[in-house]
Amino acid sequence: MISMERYVPFETDEFYHVYNRGVDKRKIFFVDRDWDVFQWLLFARNCPDRIDIPKSLGGSWQKGKKQSEPLVDIIAYALMGNHFHLLLREKQDDGISTFMRKLLTSYAMYMNKKYNRSGPLMCRPFRAKYVDSDEYFRWLVSYIHMNPIDQIEPDWEENGISDKQAAIKFLREYKYSSYYDYFVDTRDESLILNKEALPVDVNNLEDLSEMLEQVGQYEFTSR
Repeated sequence: MISMERYVPFETDEFYHVYNRGVDKRKIFFVDRDWDVFQWLLFARNCPDRIDIPKSLGGSWQKGKKQSEPLVDIIAYALMGNHFHLLLREKQDDGISTFMRKLLTSYAMYMNKKYNRSGPLMCRPFRAKYVDSDEYFRWLVSYIHMNPIDQIEPDWEENGISDKQAAIKFLREYKYSSYYDYFVDTRDESLILNKEALPVDVNNLEDLSEMLEQVGQYEFTSR
């Protein structure tokens, strides 16, 4: 298997857009529990010590709070039906590769056991792009947080957003994105993120018009 590092060498303290999708663009989440487990694994696999998936995720976040040094800083994320986007900073040598291996292996094992399946769940290797400027970083924060709009307006990237108020309401209520943790309220899932690692101020990107402007400055990232 060819490793992503051969094409994108990960370096400590640098930022990367990491993303992947289901094989043949198939769904990787089917019921709420699947989404919740992947979100939990973003938190639990970001440390050297293994934390088992609890039977009930409710109230388990503080109990599983990491005491050891995280492998990566997770800056932003969004989960979609057949893919996901992450904005990561390499915190330890080989941190991103180790984190992604643990994350994807754990989730595949969970899905295989639950649905009595076999074979690869997601494309290999995962994809990654180096974040080489503050402008690109701000674009990624906007793009990642706006990605779930696909679920209510699939063509928004090409045709724009027809109902901005509905889109804002949807983003603020969407559970499986870090948008909520930045712009709505604190919750257990906020433990996934390290906001202190942010290199730029993104507070003004809550405004949908500002986010659209940021996204419009670059070509859309292929999935």
